[in-house]
Amino acid sequence: MAKIAVLTGSLRKGAFSKKIAANVAELFPDGFEAEFVSIGNLLLYNQDLDDNNDPPQVYTSFRNKIKACDAVLFVTPEYNRSVPGVLKNALDVGSRPKADSVWNGKPAAIISQSPSNLSGFGANHHLRQSLVSLNMPVVQQPEAYIANVATLLDENGQINNEKTVQFLQSFVDAFVDLINKKRDIPSFNSVNN
Repeated sequence: MAKIAVLTGSLRKGAFSKKIAANVAELFPDGFEAEFVSIGNLLLYNQDLDDNNDPPQVYTSFRNKIKACDAVLFVTPEYNRSVPGVLKNALDVGSRPKADSVWNGKPAAIISQSPSNLSGFGANHHLRQSLVSLNMPVVQQPEAYIANVATLLDENGQINNEKTVQFLQSFVDAFVDLINKKRDIPSFNSVNN
């Protein structure tokens, strides 16, 4: 069983990112389980807490949840042409202490979305830059930018456009392929088991 951590970049109760993530979670095949990991309760990262060997329990719990996962799916809106602060903070918390980064080597995939035509392009690419620094292999193709998201969801939060569902299935398939390739590498197995 492969466990996929799902992190969404919006804290809003009715967030489009959460709805898209819920739809995508249903597209994973048998043997893959999506686990939504909350990031809204993380304190702003402060290295003094790690340097004094006294990280808050919320840091430790978050880090342990990510360590227990095999891969990470990020679904995010764009805030001011970049990654929402809550998502960047989660990356920072998980990346420390640097020698024990929870992100190191974990396969990742990014979906950005927007109610406008821009589809979260800036957030998607800024997040990719951070993931390179964190040594996370990322699905390169297909890239997932969801524009006009409000028109793609019905009153129950389900995607109402079959072409969008087919596209997201091809995205999930590419992510599953990346995860499987990474799981077959002996060094990956020794690090994560």
